Amino acid sequence: MQAAALFLHTESADSESFSRHLPLARSSAAAARAEPEPIRSGQSRGRIREQSLPGCTAGQDAPGERTGQRQNRGMRTRLGCLSHKSDSYNDFTAILPDKPNRALKRLSTEEATRWADSFDVLLSHKYGLAAFRAFLKTEFSEENLEFWLACEDFKKTRSAAKLASKAQRIFEEFIDVQAPREVNIDFQTRELTRRNMQEPSLSCFDQAQGKVHSLMEKDSYPRFLRSKIYTDLLSQTQRRLS
Repeated sequence: MQAAALFLHTESADSESFSRHLPLARSSAAAARAEPEPIRSGQSRGRIREQSLPGCTAGQDAPGERTGQRQNRGMRTRLGCLSHKSDSYNDFTAILPDKPNRALKRLSTEEATRWADSFDVLLSHKYGLAAFRAFLKTEFSEENLEFWLACEDFKKTRSAAKLASKAQRIFEEFIDVQAPREVNIDFQTRELTRRNMQEPSLSCFDQAQGKVHSLMEKDSYPRFLRSKIYTDLLSQTQRRLS
């Protein structure tokens, strides 16, 4: 009798507990059915952005995301340039003043060897200048040579009417802060050149040009003499003689 009573009491308690928890279980099941379905692989990403980012229409990216995409594309372009960067004889022949074959016939081993005598000897030779420019392009520093050449051309100006406009063009392209082809000069030299722009003269870029010349002579020129462009060129001229 006691065992039967205990069984009936336990069964009654279980039934009461089940009744209390049944509404909770139904609520949980309803909440589970109300949860959003997971994004399928073919679902439009533009629609998801539209729901989560007010102000963006379907198929459009958020302004910040578009900026990030442009930066990523720019980085990929930059990395692409680096991956294709080369330092070879072909870079030199591609920008020779004459056709490559004709230039090589005119360039002797003795002439090419003299480029190592001094930086100014290299700059005074048209094929030496072309080879050095090709090398600077592989280092993304050709603006230094272009500025030096612009100054050399500027000093040949004979028209007073053209002097000021040419000086301003050179300053804006190479000297000014954040110029499109800004050269690496110190603050004092930059400010001195800026003051020279108030009354331009044939010597207004002399100090800046001297700084850039010194930089190329001490930094870029020794690397050029060890570069594949120069060593390949010497080998080509020697092979032609043999």
